[in-house]
Amino acid sequence: MYAIVKTGGKQYKVAPGDKLNIEKLDAEVGAKVELEAICVVDGEKVEADPAKAAVTKVTAIVLEQFKGEKQLVFKFKKRKNYKKLRGHRQQLTRVEIESVGSAKAEKKVAKKAAPKKAEKAEEPASVDAE
Repeated sequence: MYAIVKTGGKQYKVAPGDKLNIEKLDAEVGAKVELEAICVVDGEKVEADPAKAAVTKVTAIVLEQFKGEKQLVFKFKKRKNYKKLRGHRQQLTRVEIESVGSAKAEKKVAKKAAPKKAEKAEEPASVDAE
C-alpha cells in the first residue's frame, strides 16, 4: 500500500518505512506528524479523489531538522558590468513514514549471526587392495 502526499507545495509517493526529505515542518525531533494524502493506492483499488483520500491517515516521525546543500544563484547582464553571486541553503526536515492507513512499517530486527560450527578435517579413508 502506498499514497501520494502533499506537503510544502510538492507531492511525494510514500509507503510505510520510507525516509524522505521535505520542506521544513514546525515539529520537534521525534514528534509524529500527519501528512495530507491526495491519492491512496491499495493492492486492489485506487482512491484518486482527494476528498476521499484525505480520510486515510498518513503518519510520519520527524527524524531531524537540517539544511540542504548550497545552491548558487548567479545573476549576470552582459556588457553592463553587472554580476551577483548569492547562495541559498534550504531548511529541510527528514521524516520516516510510520503508517499509511492501516498498513504499518515493519520494524527491522537485527539478525544474530549463527554460531559457526568447527568443521573437522576428514582424513581420506585408505583403501587396501587385497
